[in-house]
Amino acid sequence: MKIKSAEFVVSNSDVAKCPKEKLHEYAFIGRSNVGKSSLINMLMQRKSLAKTSGRPGKTQLINHFLINKNWFLVDLPGYGYAKVSKSSKRVFQKFITQYFAEREQLVLAFVLIDSRHEPQKVDLEFMQWMGENGVPFCIVFTKQDKVKPNALLRNIETYRQKMLATWEEMPRYFVTSSSNSTGREELLKYIGEVNVEMD
Repeated sequence: MKIKSAEFVVSNSDVAKCPKEKLHEYAFIGRSNVGKSSLINMLMQRKSLAKTSGRPGKTQLINHFLINKNWFLVDLPGYGYAKVSKSSKRVFQKFITQYFAEREQLVLAFVLIDSRHEPQKVDLEFMQWMGENGVPFCIVFTKQDKVKPNALLRNIETYRQKMLATWEEMPRYFVTSSSNSTGREELLKYIGEVNVEMD
């Protein structure tokens, strides 16, 4: 898929105020500091479409970007960050729960995982929640350029083993790097294929 246009549309914390168009939506979400904004900018080949920051938890709203005038990329806040209240039993903000529960236009979520680390409890819990609530998702391993190949394979295999303890199979996954554009073509090709299937 070629990216011909990518434009910011709206930010908000109210699912009811999300765009009314019946266009397919692909949500990107991950633990704070996983490199989500950098990944989005790499995919869209825009330097500052999504705001990047050295401060974790910068994204605090639901951000809609219209891509090629025919689908939405949705940038969601990170989960597992200190700003989530201790009283909450969820690992992410209430309106994110509502987004996944209520947003009919959502086709697929991409859960971003830092490939440098072994499985993190908060990531596994979040994906378990997604599965229990019937939200389809793929895994995107980020920062491939910052980890040695053997360590990368080992970490992915460890994730597979952890997930197979409760899942029938490992969800589809992609390996990416915002620095060298690894995984860009594969990810966009997959979104293009899903768009065709859903039409």
